Amino acid sequence: MSNDIIYLIGAWLLIPVALICLYDKFIDEPKRPKNEAGEPVPPATWIRVCYYLLPVMVIALMKYRGTNVVLGWFKDIAVPLSWFAAPVGLWCAIDSWFLAPRRVAAAGTTDIKDPPLVRAAYAVLPVLVVAVVVRMISAETLDFSLVLLLLSVATGVVWAIDHFVFRKQRDPKLPEPGTVDYARSFFPVAFIVLIVRAFIFEPFRIPSDSMMPTLLDGDFIVVNKYAYGLRVPVLNEKFIDTGAPQRGDVVVFRYPPDPKINYIKRLVGLPGDRVEVHDDHLIVNGQTIELQSKGTFVDGCYSGVRLSTEILGEHTHEVMSCPSPIGLQGARNYMMSGNPDPLLHCDRKHIARELGGWVCQESAVPGTHDSNDYVFDVVPPGHYLMIGDNRDNSADSRVWGLVPDQNLVGKATRIWFNFDTQRSSLFNWGRIGKSIE
Repeated sequence: MSNDIIYLIGAWLLIPVALICLYDKFIDEPKRPKNEAGEPVPPATWIRVCYYLLPVMVIALMKYRGTNVVLGWFKDIAVPLSWFAAPVGLWCAIDSWFLAPRRVAAAGTTDIKDPPLVRAAYAVLPVLVVAVVVRMISAETLDFSLVLLLLSVATGVVWAIDHFVFRKQRDPKLPEPGTVDYARSFFPVAFIVLIVRAFIFEPFRIPSDSMMPTLLDGDFIVVNKYAYGLRVPVLNEKFIDTGAPQRGDVVVFRYPPDPKINYIKRLVGLPGDRVEVHDDHLIVNGQTIELQSKGTFVDGCYSGVRLSTEILGEHTHEVMSCPSPIGLQGARNYMMSGNPDPLLHCDRKHIARELGGWVCQESAVPGTHDSNDYVFDVVPPGHYLMIGDNRDNSADSRVWGLVPDQNLVGKATRIWFNFDTQRSSLFNWGRIGKSIE
């Protein structure tokens, strides 16, 4: 039996297995007798097997339909669900603080069941919280610092109100409300993560090819937040100056046309510099930065692209270039011109599907200009000029201009993980721990 058939069977079994687990969790479990610890006795063996099989079936679905497609489904489901998290959470808080004590007082005992709608709200609240987390992770323009600040304030207020007001009034026999338990658990985590992200380190995922070969799409990197000064969270205003950007640094910054989006490029121009790009060489203040050839870059998705070593400031790094008047071409368009397919083994799904890959066809005519040649004005005070290491496949200062100092986020220092759903091999273990030059 082929792997595809096995994955197909597993994907279809996910539906009944998930339904059995849901039915047991929300219908059977509340009815089962409890042990001495007050917990429901375990379900039947075949139901426990279903719980064990559930993650296996999810993996089978990802293998059959593609990881990116399945994650897209989760995102599509999470977005509408996330809107219900706040009202359901508020309802649970009001019930646990005001209504539940009244029900207990009216019944004269703590051993009473909550109304069905209340039980459903408490049951669905963790799912809604997960939906909010999925939406946060998948959002491209979400301000995580603002979200963490709001989460810290909200959970801190709930915990403080319960600690100083309602706990004193609550019957000692009553358990701590579920919403308070969530708030007490989330508050220190959210607050600590906010402080770490704001002042020490922040994770960032590389979303494009613009910094190849230094950084690949799917790299997760660590950004040093205190390298260029400590800034107030959300406002991004510097209040302590701890250092200045240096030429050659790989910098994460807020995209000038839309500051809600973070970008990453290499800093090539400091205030007062005059910078030119000619045949993919940088010319800084009249001095050409030499490129030492290392042959051609080959990864199955790029063809004919030069690979070189460049020394910029204190950084020695590799760059990709295509000195051509037409720049990089999509392999599919290249083939339509009567050329053979040079990229038969591109394993990146979206590039293979949309373009077929990237092809560099250098001009044989002497004196032709590179399509990405550019001459900048003098960099003004408080601004920086950023260019990608993939010189012909990067939207950088040549497209949208300079980066103001207040847009700086931090200095990229190290790769801590690599995960790319577009590649046939999801993980690139060899990139973990690499220093960013």
